[in-house]
Amino acid sequence: MSLERIDIPLLKKISETAGAPGFEKKVRHLLIETLKDIVDEFYVDNMGNLITIKKSQTENAKKFMLAAHMDEIGFMVKHIDDNGYIRFQTLGGFDPKTLTSLRVKVHGTKDLLGVMGCKPIHSMSAAERTKVVTNEEYFIDCGLSKEEIEKHVKIGDSITRWQELDMVGDLINGKSLDDRVCVYALVEIMKALKEQDTPVDVYGVFTVQEEVGLRGAQVAGHGVSPDFGIALDVTVANDIPGLAPQDYVTSMGKGAGIKHFDGGTICDRRMVEHLENVAKNKEIPAQPEVLPFGGTDTANIQRMPKNGSIAGALSIPMRYLHQTTEMAHPTDVVAMIDLVVQAILQVEEGDWSY
Repeated sequence: MSLERIDIPLLKKISETAGAPGFEKKVRHLLIETLKDIVDEFYVDNMGNLITIKKSQTENAKKFMLAAHMDEIGFMVKHIDDNGYIRFQTLGGFDPKTLTSLRVKVHGTKDLLGVMGCKPIHSMSAAERTKVVTNEEYFIDCGLSKEEIEKHVKIGDSITRWQELDMVGDLINGKSLDDRVCVYALVEIMKALKEQDTPVDVYGVFTVQEEVGLRGAQVAGHGVSPDFGIALDVTVANDIPGLAPQDYVTSMGKGAGIKHFDGGTICDRRMVEHLENVAKNKEIPAQPEVLPFGGTDTANIQRMPKNGSIAGALSIPMRYLHQTTEMAHPTDVVAMIDLVVQAILQVEEGDWSY
């Protein structure tokens, strides 16, 4: 039933569109085309964040900022050797063991398909076989000579992973669902609010460069300067073999994670309790989330406004985070959309006192 509420073709397009940190242009254009007739206003700031706005009919309404980051972990071309092999700089955090034989696209004047290569096991010494290959040992093989590659590619061009989005059993499966599944959710939230008279001005912000230090949210948080804020991101779902329940963080299919803590933020208790109350009263699936490492745009939504904001976060549980293929449950995606919409519509019922 949850899957029936998800626009898979749109989610597929959002997931598969390339957008490494600093190279979010294609994703931004896709979102502008999708939302330009839905929202009341939109603009792009100097950092590249896309800010879409749903205006309240209430005079001097407070601002409620939602943020999902457009960028995906990727790479940048830093060298092309005499045999046409490309060396790269990582953009975001990679687990090196996930790079072996990974298909990528090198985005020059035209996209070139390539494969991540390294020394094969047949050529490794006994000692090398016991070690994890480092990022620096990988190269990209596009099957072309240096001369052919340089017709289209130069130093500084971006590189992204290539994989199509599909369903694996009951689960959504694809690349860069961190954070494209939440980008999709934010699009659906702005659509759902279109005909509503919201008690606040809603700022749906699609941020840049989250994967390299929450940079876009720093600028957007300061520029929008919201009273309330919720970051929409994914989180670890460690409900897999070999891990104890206390280390799961979240579990797939049990609803959106209401964040209490991550490596960059202690979420405002007022926002946490508001989200918990709305989830309970509206019977929306939700689960608590305490993430012992990593950070999200929540930190800058909370800190960058002049007087700070009452900020929290909602997370979609995800298996295989920052690996080749990421997985999400449709129930959790729908729960995020429903919980955010209701949290905004009922914001006046929250207890925002100190």
